[in-house]
Amino acid sequence: MSRKCELLSVGVMSGNKVSHSNRKTRRRFLPNLKTLSFKSETLGADISLKIATSTLRTVNKFGNIDNFLVNYRYSKLTESAQKLRRQIKKKLIKSGTLSEVQTVKEKKAPIKAKVAKAAA
Repeated sequence: MSRKCELLSVGVMSGNKVSHSNRKTRRRFLPNLKTLSFKSETLGADISLKIATSTLRTVNKFGNIDNFLVNYRYSKLTESAQKLRRQIKKKLIKSGTLSEVQTVKEKKAPIKAKVAKAAA
């Protein structure tokens, strides 16, 4: 199998290995892939996927695999992830609980305005 994440298609990248003498040779950067099993509450089944650890952090941010697939940008998902998303959305619409799926809103750090004191 190829070394690709099955959710976001994170794959092998290439670059240069640079020696102390600044000599450059080509090398490959492999993604950190893990085979994990996710419990889908909507489908009622375990989903076994080979995903990158960076993708796992994103899934954890959304809470679970169902929230991630429903709320993440459709165009960035792989075809197999898009198929899973369609199955989950169809099941949520059928049960009438699509509006209950939580959306993750990122909190922005408050901007502290610097106030210049006028010397009077």
